[in-house]
Amino acid sequence: MGLVELRDIEIFLTLAEELHFGRAAERLHVSVARVSQAIKKQERAIGAELFARNSHSVRLTRLGEQLRDDLSRLHQGLSQTLERARLAARGKTGTLRVSLFPSNVQELRRYWETFRARHPQWELRLRVSVYQDPFAQLRNGETDILVTWLPVEEPDLTVGPLLFAEPRVLAVAGDHALTRWSSVSLETVSDFQHIAVESVPGYWFDNYVPELTPGGRSIDRTATVSNLEDIFMATVLGEAVSLFPAHVNWYFPRPDIAYLPVKDMDPLPYGLLWLSAAENDMIRAFAHVVRDLGPLPG
Repeated sequence: MGLVELRDIEIFLTLAEELHFGRAAERLHVSVARVSQAIKKQERAIGAELFARNSHSVRLTRLGEQLRDDLSRLHQGLSQTLERARLAARGKTGTLRVSLFPSNVQELRRYWETFRARHPQWELRLRVSVYQDPFAQLRNGETDILVTWLPVEEPDLTVGPLLFAEPRVLAVAGDHALTRWSSVSLETVSDFQHIAVESVPGYWFDNYVPELTPGGRSIDRTATVSNLEDIFMATVLGEAVSLFPAHVNWYFPRPDIAYLPVKDMDPLPYGLLWLSAAENDMIRAFAHVVRDLGPLPG
């Protein structure tokens, strides 16, 4: 089994889990065309369809389900073997995988560098998190630590130390009526449609986009998105206004979007999160680094 074939298997298994070409491509950091090409290649080799798909849905065929079950165990064992060999060749004994919702990776650099300096025997791997079912990546062993906004109240997950807390801004189209103001209130922006994300815990998303304003007005959260680009697209087209932590000002400056400070929202805290049952020396060591250095100054 060559490396190209292994990648094709990874694509198949990811699509079998997501049942959505766009989300599978996002998770794998490849194009939708690459996902489609890999699936067609496998179907030609087998001589039958693995997925039944139309313009509205994607589902596994019976043969696809059988192949998924057979390949999952094989792929996991093979991937672990290859990873151990790769690490051993570099003098490493393990990899800590950190998945991030915030985009201020550069500002968080002191945590990454301190961990690497203290623990050269371990590799640190960072990646951008997916929006759908955000805690599944911890529960299925895809990542070790998730950096996310708080609070998180899941009985099987441990909330670690705080990394930072940031004021909120509202992203609006560059020609939006709100751009005549230098700042906005949540009461005012409740007149506009906001984003929504499927398959996330309600209480968790409420801290990002509240259901109600401080005065009790309902906030329309019906612009469904699945990734950051969807949010920017809906904002630019004027279909929604979008709440963000303030660091988007520096990491995503755009000529077609204005970021307005929100006066009546508390800073949004971000911290570490991991699966309690999977806690290990690497996770504890990284949490120790964050506690030692403390959160970023506000």
